[in-house]
Amino acid sequence: MRAPFDPTLYLVTDTALCAPRSVPEVVAAAVAGGVTAVQVRDKTATRRELLALTRAVQAVLAATPQVRLVVNDAVDVALLTGADGVHVGQDDLPAAEVRALLGPDALVGVSVGSARELDGVLALPAGTVDLVGLSPVWSTPTKPDAGTALGLDGTRTLAARARAGGLTAVAIGGIHADTAAAVAATGVDGVCVVSDVCAAADPQAAARALRAVLAGQPVPA
Repeated sequence: MRAPFDPTLYLVTDTALCAPRSVPEVVAAAVAGGVTAVQVRDKTATRRELLALTRAVQAVLAATPQVRLVVNDAVDVALLTGADGVHVGQDDLPAAEVRALLGPDALVGVSVGSARELDGVLALPAGTVDLVGLSPVWSTPTKPDAGTALGLDGTRTLAARARAGGLTAVAIGGIHADTAAAVAATGVDGVCVVSDVCAAADPQAAARALRAVLAGQPVPA
């Protein structure tokens, strides 16, 4: 039986930002620092490369089964690796089709950037989608094609509606250690980070600092 999904500090990987270190190296350090969930995302990778990358990340997470692993977009890679789930965007495979392929026990996440997009997710049969990624809170260079920034107020509004509809809500987009507490205060279940951990000189320390901020504790020296 798989552990419950904990989205408190959700790392979305970026291969270029991790370099010259490997993504698995950064993931291992970040999890040691307190990351609670990982999404493997690499828009430039071939499917073969993404398959190998996902398996390499799985290997470093083997000792921490409570940290769930999600694949961005690639349902085929999730199926081949037995990953915990898939996160899709508005232009990817429809969530209902993803659920049909992955079965009832997988995690299915969908990116949501507006009230209209959230309406579409909430209209789906119960159990189709588990999680919505509210995106972007603020514009970010790691995803230049993201829509208009939601800001804190927009994030708060969508988070309340998503949670009322029985969905887990996480926020992503331009979130850093100095803004994570404000984002968490909008009522989301977790925050997603990319550059703050992937590009950090010390990913473990960066993750530890973020967890402290989210817990309302002093940032470790």
